[in-house]
Amino acid sequence: MKNNWKPCTILVILLCLVCFGIYSQSNLAVSISSPVLIAISILSGILTGIILNFLFLKLAKNVRSMNFSKLFLMLLTACISSITGGLLSFSISALPGWLGHYGPILIVILIFILSSIIFSYRMEAFIDLANRLTNGKLQISEVAEEHESTALLDTSVIIDGRIADIAHCGFVPGTLIVPNFILQELQFIADSEDAQRRQRGRRGLETLANMQKDKDIAIEIKEFKVPNIREADAKLLHVALELGCPILTNDYNLNKVAELQGVRILNVNDLTNAVKSILLPGEKLIVNVIQEGTEINQGVGYMEDGTMVVVENGRPYLGQEIDVVVTKILQTAAGRMIFARHEKELGVKR
Repeated sequence: MKNNWKPCTILVILLCLVCFGIYSQSNLAVSISSPVLIAISILSGILTGIILNFLFLKLAKNVRSMNFSKLFLMLLTACISSITGGLLSFSISALPGWLGHYGPILIVILIFILSSIIFSYRMEAFIDLANRLTNGKLQISEVAEEHESTALLDTSVIIDGRIADIAHCGFVPGTLIVPNFILQELQFIADSEDAQRRQRGRRGLETLANMQKDKDIAIEIKEFKVPNIREADAKLLHVALELGCPILTNDYNLNKVAELQGVRILNVNDLTNAVKSILLPGEKLIVNVIQEGTEINQGVGYMEDGTMVVVENGRPYLGQEIDVVVTKILQTAAGRMIFARHEKELGVKR
């Protein structure tokens, strides 16, 4: 509101002058003295200006989050209703008395309000009709804007921290939005009595702070009012459906629920698995065996991208870097596992 005081002041002054002109030209001005007339004009202008300024700010907030198709159809409806009201106002202006003076204005406002109500209740039908008339061109524009506009961040992906590097590299187009209830959940986790949860919450807050400082990342914290819904995940799905934007998350359960509700999910774990090195059985690599495996005589190491490598009969080589040959690759829900053997056991020549 602080940044909008100048437009609000100008609007109030103009409306005061308009109200003064209306009252001075009406029959009411004959029975009212000039000071009282000026006071009535000022009060009417201030009240009307405050109401219109509030409606303007609310409209601007909704338009900012509205996709192109809905905005285009809303403006088209406003134009059609204004033209219709203007045509009707010509005949009404010929009526005698105050009805001829103010009737056209009332007709235009009434038609505009009625068309807005009809559009809001039958918006999806209008969009579907527009898509059919334009052979899908309008729908393509809407999808294109959806991909390049926004994406919602979940608590899990913020705590994970990898989203900061992904966004910094430019793999996430558009603006990242952190809803206010997600930020509140992070603060609640950071204030937890459990040391591990507290550490995870603080790491998430640090990730957000670093992303806000990064000039290459477009991130915003927005307030969304979601009444009658308590859980943060349910609120996030509700907001995603309203905005028509995807959710960035690592939460497996949220992923499945979102699929059932038709919400697009961008899973960081899926992205990580997609960019991992592709190895085939028979290929060689160097592994540092750092711990024992779950089975007898196994050793475990990791590749640079974090992929686990299980070395059969690798326990004697703990703390050593050895040349191994891939024997099997296992894809699990948690990620990719590679099984290998020391090349000496297989008799592989360098």
